[in-house]
Formats: sequence, structure tokens, C-alpha cells
Amino acid sequence: MKSLYQRQFFIMAGVILVSFALLGSAFITLSYRYTVSERQDSIGYNARYIAGVLSQEVSVDSEQGGFYLVSDRFQPAVDAVVSVTEATVLLTSQTGQIIYAAGSAGELAGLADAKLPAVAVQSVQAIGSFESVTTLDGLFAEQRYVVGVPFRLDYRGQQVMAGMVFVAAKAASITEMWRAFASIFLFTSVVVMLIAFITTSVTSLRMTRPLKDMAEAVRKFGHGEYETRVDCTGRCDEVGELAEAFNAMADSIAQAEAKRSEFVANISHELKTPMTTIAGFADGILDGTIPPGREKEYLKVISSETRRLSRLVRKMLDLSRLQSSERVTAQEQFDISEVMLRVLVSLETKINAKGLDVDTQLPDDPVQVWGDPDAITQVCYNLLDNAIKFSYLDTTLGISVAARAGKAYVSVRNHGDTIPPEEIPLVFDRFHKTDRSRSEDRDGVGLGLYIVKTILNSHKENITVTSEDGLTEFTFTLTLA
Repeated sequence: MKSLYQRQFFIMAGVILVSFALLGSAFITLSYRYTVSERQDSIGYNARYIAGVLSQEVSVDSEQGGFYLVSDRFQPAVDAVVSVTEATVLLTSQTGQIIYAAGSAGELAGLADAKLPAVAVQSVQAIGSFESVTTLDGLFAEQRYVVGVPFRLDYRGQQVMAGMVFVAAKAASITEMWRAFASIFLFTSVVVMLIAFITTSVTSLRMTRPLKDMAEAVRKFGHGEYETRVDCTGRCDEVGELAEAFNAMADSIAQAEAKRSEFVANISHELKTPMTTIAGFADGILDGTIPPGREKEYLKVISSETRRLSRLVRKMLDLSRLQSSERVTAQEQFDISEVMLRVLVSLETKINAKGLDVDTQLPDDPVQVWGDPDAITQVCYNLLDNAIKFSYLDTTLGISVAARAGKAYVSVRNHGDTIPPEEIPLVFDRFHKTDRSRSEDRDGVGLGLYIVKTILNSHKENITVTSEDGLTEFTFTLTLA
């Protein structure tokens, strides 16, 4: 199975190769056509130029039936063509017999009194030109690009063909420039492709290394190494964002694991305390350690601890229900003021036991809100029960409801011990108690406020707490209907 790095490298390498292949093919084809065509056009132009000079500089000898040069312009013109093009110039009769040749000394030796192939002569006579890559039936030792045209004379008012001009250039010289261009292009292409391959390899490796690190970190997470993190220093791209997101997820998992461990420890502590008490007093009664006259007193303690254990289990079941992923909060309209008053009435016995006055600041009109009435009732009950429990004797318990900016603000306040500032962010944690000895509040299990926070989170609402100079106030919000 190929790795992401290999796939990325091969894809980029394939794209580069195909791109250069297409570009190279187009360049080579166009440059070949351009250079060869330009060279061939130049040879054809030179042949027609010499034929034109001959037409002007040659006259017909009417008495002897031949032709002769009337000036000395022909030879310089031929020499110029031979010098510039390095070609061989042949002047033939109408039948193809070579009567004049100009070029390098080594090439003229076998051309004296030679005759051109019939196919070349017939082509010039029939269509007025001849173009081909040929040796002219062995007249040249190597392939030549040959262009042939007729030259005509004015004889008795008519243009007649007096002979033919052939210019033969070496085929190698025609493609020499193109080969130079092609060589430069190929060399440049190889260098560019090497650079591209190296760059692609480095960038692909650099891009996939964090992914490998994350895969290794995930494997470590699977083995319980929750401190593992991915180094994303100096990366501002998508891979860096993925690494940062992974680290954030790792932090969240680590915190969740720490809370889980703390949760198990707290449950163990909360369960162990009443069970130890129940077992100790029950054994004392059974083995006679506790006198018969005090058995009723200790049986009351056992009953109280049993109820406390029952409350803990019930709270744990409520918490499990609230945190269930299948639970969907019901959305209904209800009057939050009515809910607060109903809960207040249900706690009348506890209020009277502490001699509390109740200060209610509720609107005259109903305050309709959206939410789950049963869940919000539990929120109000937990907050009021907490406020009563931690109030000083003969103080005032206050509740208020206010509507503003599309929200209902519900507040519960009491007079009691001030919560230390460092404890305020922790009051909604599971099993948290401001009394660290856990001896004063023996009826509580430290889950009431955590359940309040969980319910309000499911409603996407907020709750805040302030505690100053002995006045503690909890305020939560609900969306107005």
C-alpha cells in the first residue's frame, strides 16, 4: 500500500513529466518546422535569384543557336550564394546536362559533364520547380536538400526556357540550428525537472510528516499516553491547523480522563463514607458492642446514612439521564414565576425551620419562557434548597424574575458564609463542596449545582454566581417565549 507521501510525489512527478512532454513536443515540432522551413525557403529564394540574374545577363546567339553572358554579374551572384549558404549551384541545359557548377572544390570533381536524374528535369519542366532531399542519383556523397527552377530568356518576343538552376544544400546544415535549440531545451527541461522533483519530494515529505506524527500520537493515545502532543510550531497552513485541532482534542481528552478519574474517586469516597458508617454501627449492634439502650439511637444513624446513600444513587441516576446523548430537551412555554412559587411552597417546612423571611420580586404578569418545565423545576429546587441550607438563621431568602432583551433572568440569593473567590469557578463541578472536610453538609452529595449547570447547558442557557459580604446570588437565564 502506497503512503500519502508516495502518492503525492508520483502525482506531482507525473504532472510535471506530462507537462514537459507536451511542451517539449510542441516546441520541437514548431521549432523544427520553423527552422527547416525558413532554411528551405532561403534555398528556394537563392535558386530563383540566380535564375533571375541569368534571365537578365544571358542572351541568345541566333546565329549559332546557343546563349552567352552579356555581363559579369552572374559570377559574383553565384559566389555570394555559395559563400552564404555553403551550397552547391548547378546550371544545366534543358535536358539536365550540367554545364556549370559552383561550390566547394571537393564537391565539384564528380559533377563535370554529369547529367541530372530525369525525375528532377521532368519536375522542373512540368511544374516549374523541384524540391527534394536526395543525392541526385549519386552525384553527391550524402543527402542534400535540392531546389531546382528554370531560367527563361526572351527569344523573338517570347519567354523560352533556356536551362535550369539547381541549388543543393547539405541537409545537416538545415537542421543544425534546430538541433541546437532542441539541445538547449532538453538540457533546460532536465534541470528544471530535477529541481521540480527535489522540491516536490521535500514539500510532500514536509507536509506528510505532521500527519505521521499525529498517527503516532493517536496510537499512543490508544495505549493511555494522554500527554502526547504534535509539534505545530511555525506552521500556518491547513496541516498546522489540523495539528492545533489535534492538540486541542488531546487536551480535552486528557481533561476528560482526569475528570473521570476524579469522578470515580469522588464516587468511591461518597459511597464509602455512609457504607462504612452503616456497616460499623450494624456490626456493633450485632456483636453487642453497642448497649441495648442506645441501639435505637444508632439505628437512626443507620437509617439516615441509608437515605443519604439512596439520595446519592438517585442523583447519580439523574446525572446519567441528563448526560445521555439520547436525551432531547422538551421545548414548551411555561410561566417561570409560577414554577418558582410552586418550588418555594414545597420548601416551606425547611424555610420555617430556619426562620427565614422570603423576599419575592416577581412581575405582576406571567413571564412565559421556552424550556423543559420539569428540568427547570429541578433547577429551581436545587438552587432554593442550596440557598436555604447555607443561610444563616433568621435571615432573608430572596428570589426575583426580570425580563429584558429577550431573556428572563431568574435570581436566588441568601445571607450566609461568603464563597471564597478561588472557589467560585469550581462550585458547578461534580462533588465539589466548599467545606473541604465534608463534615458540615452531610446531607449534600456535591451534585446539585452540577446538575443545574448540566440542565441549563442543554437549554443553551447561562448561570452566574456572585458572593460578597455574606450575600450569595445565583442567576440563570431562559429564553422568553
